[in-house]
Amino acid sequence: MPQKDPCQKQACAIQKCLQANNYIESKCQAVIEELRKCCARYPKGRSLVCSGFEKEENQTLKSPAK
Repeated sequence: MPQKDPCQKQACAIQKCLQANNYIESKCQAVIEELRKCCARYPKGRSLVCSGFEKEENQTLKSPAK
């Protein structure tokens, strides 16, 4: 049986928040930050829902400073 994703709860909370706020991301920053904190607690690849943040971080690191 596959292990439960450790950050699934936070990911679901983001979806609920976004739906409740007409997908205005700025209204869900606190919930998004909770997912970031959860993702930071686990090694890369441990949480499938964190893969988007990992990709975002990689792109930020590769982008030249403005």
